[in-house]
Amino acid sequence: MRGRAFDIVTVAAAALALAFLTLPLIALFTQVPLTDVPDLLGDPVVKDAITVTLKTNLIADALILLLGTPTAFLLARRSFRGKALVVTLVELPLVLPPAVAGIALLAAFGRGGLFGDGLADAGIVLPFTEWAVVLAVAFVAAPFYVRQAIAAFGAVDPQLPAAARTLGASPWRTFRRIDLPLAASGLAAGAVLAFARGVGEFGATIVFAGSVRGETQTLTLGIYDQLESNFDAAIAIGILLVALSGAVLLGVKILASWRSSTSTSALPFGPTRSASA
Repeated sequence: MRGRAFDIVTVAAAALALAFLTLPLIALFTQVPLTDVPDLLGDPVVKDAITVTLKTNLIADALILLLGTPTAFLLARRSFRGKALVVTLVELPLVLPPAVAGIALLAAFGRGGLFGDGLADAGIVLPFTEWAVVLAVAFVAAPFYVRQAIAAFGAVDPQLPAAARTLGASPWRTFRRIDLPLAASGLAAGAVLAFARGVGEFGATIVFAGSVRGETQTLTLGIYDQLESNFDAAIAIGILLVALSGAVLLGVKILASWRSSTSTSALPFGPTRSASA
């Protein structure tokens, strides 16, 4: 009898949680006919927001991959004094309130900020430009990639790169031919999560970059802008972002499945001709 009561309570709690999490999304998709969504997304204001979002996020993701990959590799493979502090600093933007992230970027790169005056003297003004959007996105999204990349590199059997080094491979070739291929699925999952986080960024962007149509107004800022002037367009943007988020989650699950099914027992490294290759 007690077991049955427990089952009833857990099922009821799960049903309430599922209803709470899904009903707002269902309501979103029923506010406007889905057949009208393409036309609403074709509005010039929305198209400008899509263009800015894609452009700034692609640039930010390129920077995240370029700098985040070696950072994650270092943190995954090296032990050094202060490592916990470094990891904490890398992860800190995950828990910062978005407005605080924006203010921090202003304090660093705005006029009168830590680097702002020096940049201004060099003719570089970052706040309220597209580059401000790029920096805001990179700041809040990078930890999603770096954390996943640390786990991906850490999951690679250390005996495999050690064996490659024993065979005469250079550190660069070992990294390129061993570590990167074996960590690829985890890195891809981190990149997808970072992209999704960047697309959904709002607080840091509006504080540091503002919301200028065609220059700094992203999709999330476009929703806020359209709430009063064109509510249906705001709904259409919301539907687009929900669809994108769902695709991201599905993609991460597929990548995780691929990662778990990929064997690390084989060495994806051909014979080396020289240690300097």
